Amino acid sequence: MYRTSEHVATAPVWLPVQTLSDIEFLIKESEVLTGQAGRCFVVAGADHLAYRVHWHPLGFKVERLDDTGRVLDIRHLRPREFEGHSLAEALATGQLFTVPVLFDSRDAD
Repeated sequence: MYRTSEHVATAPVWLPVQTLSDIEFLIKESEVLTGQAGRCFVVAGADHLAYRVHWHPLGFKVERLDDTGRVLDIRHLRPREFEGHSLAEALATGQLFTVPVLFDSRDAD
């Protein structure tokens, strides 16, 4: 079937996220193709901070992840609150990325 990399910080290919509406689309795309809630994003900086974001019509659930994918912190944010989050700041400066959803042909059989 489909899968996403659990370790966005070490992923070989990153896709730039350019607008806030991209985040919603990318989350929905990942959920449809993988059947798993949310999508991982990384802030391209010295620390390569990783987050898993879940979208809901009323806002976002943002999970800060450690290097192994374990949740360190959870924030529930309304759209206006999300605009002040470090992910939105990274988006504004061109430093927000995600990994592509990859098709694994072995799962298609």
